[in-house]
Amino acid sequence: QDNISISKISIPGTHDSGARVDAPVVSGTAKTQDLSIAEQLDAGVRFLDIRCRHIDNSFTIHHGAIYQKLNFDDVLNACYDFLNSHPSETIIMSVKEEYDASNTTRSFEQTFDSYVQKNSAKWDLGTTIPNLGDVRGKIKLLRRFSANTAKGINATSWADNTTFEINNSATQLKVQDYYKVTNNDDKWNGILNLLNEAKNDTTGKLFINFTSGYKPGIFGIPSIPTVSNSINPKLKTFFQNNTKGAYGIMPIDFVNAELSELIIKTNF
Repeated sequence: QDNISISKISIPGTHDSGARVDAPVVSGTAKTQDLSIAEQLDAGVRFLDIRCRHIDNSFTIHHGAIYQKLNFDDVLNACYDFLNSHPSETIIMSVKEEYDASNTTRSFEQTFDSYVQKNSAKWDLGTTIPNLGDVRGKIKLLRRFSANTAKGINATSWADNTTFEINNSATQLKVQDYYKVTNNDDKWNGILNLLNEAKNDTTGKLFINFTSGYKPGIFGIPSIPTVSNSINPKLKTFFQNNTKGAYGIMPIDFVNAELSELIIKTNF
């Protein structure tokens, strides 16, 4: 219904949503998704984690140093096409600066603004956690870059590799983003704790529960699938057994439609 806060909806998401290209030679270190942005949206994903490198006054999509053969325009076009076809839907988009800026004459914020200005009717840049009815047909910004003017849900005071809260005058967030995973059971317990806290919350805070991470592998080289291959089946089992409740936003590595659908069904 229109009057439900997006903080009270179970929302499938993706971590490093544009990362489908692995590092050369070493697999498992950069690729986090099999599905394209358009395919993710079709599969029910409604939270996108977009990592932009600022280069030549435009944005390319990176995971660390690895260019993902994708640009911000490609991401936005997929989102706009989806919202035009499904005007009752909304997309929450986290935007973060990734890797080193190169050959720029303006700030990251100014370049971001230039993208929004091309299609401003499709954006909600309000600073509070909205009700669904207020953001249908739009991209809701979750901002992880510094800005001179208030825009989007402010998540700039992001803590590294832990569970943390962000409390400002406009919003309350609670985030689990333990990604340097030494033990998959510890990671799962962190996810589970936040799922239960989100379900039982009465304060209206927005929960973002990253199910993603990597483990140091051979020669200390990080492996992303080592975590997702353990966590994703546990998530699937959890939502097969917990079929009703508001569990917050879950950015997932290697999401698929089956898992996404199980999460969505908890809303009904």
